[in-house]
Amino acid sequence: MKSTKNTVWFITGASSGFGKAFAEYAIGKGYQVVVTARRTDKLDEIKALAPSQVEAIKMDVNNNDEVNAAVQQAIARFGGIDVLINNAGYGILGAVEETPEEELRAQLETNFFGAVKVTRALLPLFRQQQHGAIVNISSMGGQMSFAGFGAYSASKFALEGLSEALASELKPFNIKVLIVEPGAFRTDLMGSAMKKMPVIEAYKDTVGGTRAFAETVHHNQEGDPLKAARAIDTALKSAHTPLRLVLGADALQAIKAHAETLLGELNTWESVSVDTVID
Repeated sequence: MKSTKNTVWFITGASSGFGKAFAEYAIGKGYQVVVTARRTDKLDEIKALAPSQVEAIKMDVNNNDEVNAAVQQAIARFGGIDVLINNAGYGILGAVEETPEEELRAQLETNFFGAVKVTRALLPLFRQQQHGAIVNISSMGGQMSFAGFGAYSASKFALEGLSEALASELKPFNIKVLIVEPGAFRTDLMGSAMKKMPVIEAYKDTVGGTRAFAETVHHNQEGDPLKAARAIDTALKSAHTPLRLVLGADALQAIKAHAETLLGELNTWESVSVDTVID
């Protein structure tokens, strides 16, 4: 990685929530920052904080032309990019049966394929530089799922699977891959960034609690997005950057419990699992 003074962060979905906090943190550290989003009004506010450090670019992660143009504009402004933060995305709240196929496809298109588009646009540069970092913002829902969050978790599971393979592929080029798995942080994910599907009464007992949780937790989350940015920066600067970085005590406890349940099932069903060889 280059010196702190010249480090360049390229952030998608930077108009609010995590993306905005990541940009503000990076500006405070003296980094050069490329902020991208579909709406530029919020980006202009970020650029106004430090015009000499910030390039604000209108970019929809679902538009290949805009993605490629934004990458070229960023390189022209700062001479390179060191850290890509794939943050753009939104959530869907609804049972699988409540979620139309077109909504599920749209969820995957933005949260998964959008991140893939931006990553692929930057990979030739990172390989040429022989350094770089790809930070994919997943979720504790990228390790497990809950009733009502099937579509959202599907997009994050896909992102994590791709990221794990990518980390192995890029290691020889000195390119890091970091999967970030936050719990509840004070962003708009449970508010304006969460699409709520039409209710089917049959799922009241299973998804109803999730819907109530989303309303209750909105703007009451304990996680500080600026501290999430600091944690990511710390992990990237480490000589041994982890593949996965869990953020928040809630996420840590839930993922540990999920892993223990998985291990318990593996042990319980071990004899059945191994009794599958050809006689």
